[in-house]
Order: sequence, then structure tokens, then C-alpha cells
Amino acid sequence: MTSLDKPTEETTEADDARAVTEAALFEAFGGVRGMVETVLPGLLFVTIFTLNNDLHMSAIAALAVSVVLVVVRLAMKDTVKHAFSGVFGVAFGVVFAMMTDNAKNFYLPGMLYTLGLALAYIVTSLAGVPLIGLILGPVFKENLSWRTRNPGRKKAYTKASYAWGFILLAKSAILFPLYWWADTEQLGWVLVTLKIPPFLLAVWLTWVFLAKAPAPIDVFAEMEAAEEAEKAEKAERDRRRQDADGTSAVSSEADGEAADPRGGRHRRA
Repeated sequence: MTSLDKPTEETTEADDARAVTEAALFEAFGGVRGMVETVLPGLLFVTIFTLNNDLHMSAIAALAVSVVLVVVRLAMKDTVKHAFSGVFGVAFGVVFAMMTDNAKNFYLPGMLYTLGLALAYIVTSLAGVPLIGLILGPVFKENLSWRTRNPGRKKAYTKASYAWGFILLAKSAILFPLYWWADTEQLGWVLVTLKIPPFLLAVWLTWVFLAKAPAPIDVFAEMEAAEEAEKAEKAERDRRRQDADGTSAVSSEADGEAADPRGGRHRRA
């Protein structure tokens, strides 16, 4: 290997690590399609309500488009977790709005969820079990190995969780005053506007932290390697036992011949 080969290989490995991290983040958070599924119901609700102030029509339209998104996912045999979460969020919003006859309450469950998620990110980081690590660990096939075996990666997950927590707290600090002071249309348009940018910022910071962190420990590969090693060890023990049994049989036959009082060989009937 020349002096020029090594930097090239290191650069390639770094690029591969970044690509894997980017792909894992897109898988975990739904990618572009997941963002569309997150924004579309709320956008449809506030658009219809702005045009005609009809709570029932707006709520039904938002819920209907959420269900359609799930059906499309099912028809394409795609992952439905993001679409299903959207349906449940919209359904809770519709129930709140209908029960109180207040269109602003359509947004309240999502706002409370955002606040609770922000606190969860911060509290789990303080507790040494950052939530983003719990989310991404299975995606990277490392599960919880980062907690005890990969301190650099745990540090990156902690930073990323704090980033998510404070970004979502800032978002909540904007939305909750608007919930009390602004009208439904103002709150709805601000909420739709704030759907994607904070999310993208948090994902980007997570990517930055993880791209600089040590590579994940593939615990699934380790388990498979351990199983293969155990199988190989068992096969070796069986082979040695068979060899030992064969040697014992030969020794027994030799001892029998030596013990023949006539001095001849035993003959089998």
C-alpha cells in the first residue's frame, strides 16, 4: 500500500459510514414520503377551514386523506408505521375538535405530543439512555451495545437527543402561546410552516453527530458469528469423539487377541 492509497481508503470508509447513517435516518424518520404524510392532513385541514370555516368538513377531509395514505402504503406493501401514526394523530385531533366544537383543538393533541417528546429526549439524555439511541440502535443493528461498549457513539446519541429535545421545546414555545392568542387559521398556518424545518434541522444535526462517531457494533453479525463458532466447535467435538471411539474399538480388539489362551486370533461367528 502506498502513502496515497491509505487516505483514499479512509475517505471511502468515511463516505460509506455517512451514507449508511443517512440511509438509516431516512428509514427511521420516514424520508420525504414520511414528511409528506405528516404535513398533508394538517395542511388540508387549515386550507379548507380558511376557505369556509367548516370544522366538520375540514376534520373529515384531514382524516380521509390520512386513511388514503395508509391504504396506499398497504397496497404497495410498504412500511406503514409513519402513515398509521399520522392517522392516530389526526383521529385524536378530530375527536378533540368535534367534542369541544373548537377547531383549534384539532392541533392540541399534536402539540402536546411534541412537548412530551421534547421532554422525553431531554430526560432520557440526562438519565444516560438517550432516546435517539433507543430509536436508531435497532436500525443500525447495534441495539443497546452503544451504552456499554461504544462510549463515543453514546456521546453522539446524547448530543443528538439534546438537539431534538431543545428544538422541539423551541417549537412548543412558539405554538402554545399562539394556541391561546391566535385564531385557528393563524395557528394552523404557523403549525404547518413549522412541521418540516425543525425536523430537518434535528435530522441534520443527528447526521452530523453520528457521522463523526465510531462505527456501530453489529450485534446481529456477532450473534451469527458466535452461532457459527459454536456449530464448528460442536462438529470438532463430535469428530474427536468418533476418533476416540474408533481408537477404543481397535484397542479392545487388540486386547482380546492378546488374551486368547490358544494364542490365535478370535474368529467371529
